[in-house]
Amino acid sequence: MNLVLVLVGGAAGAPARWYLDQVVQGRHDRAYPWGTFVINVLGSFLLGALLGGASVGGLTHGWVVLLGVGFCGAFTTFSTFGFEAVRLIERGRAGVGTAYVLSSLAAACAAAALGWAIGAAAWA
Repeated sequence: MNLVLVLVGGAAGAPARWYLDQVVQGRHDRAYPWGTFVINVLGSFLLGALLGGASVGGLTHGWVVLLGVGFCGAFTTFSTFGFEAVRLIERGRAGVGTAYVLSSLAAACAAAALGWAIGAAAWA
């Protein structure tokens, strides 16, 4: 059953990532990967909220598998993040690439912590 939940969540997360990336990048300069940045920060917040809710018994294992592993796993993208950082550096924009890496990591971790706190409080 867990495999089915992961498949269903992933089937929703991957196209959501593609669509949101198109929307965000369409409104910003293509030189900076704003789409991936927004997606990874939002996904970190959602995963934090899910796990925060699960930590206080508000969400069952099935919801965590469906939304956390399936949806968030397909929605967020570490591989694209890494590729975009390397591409920025290769194109002579090492400062922007470094800022992208550091800001992405800081914002994603902060978003996950905030999500955890909100999720735990909401489901307590």
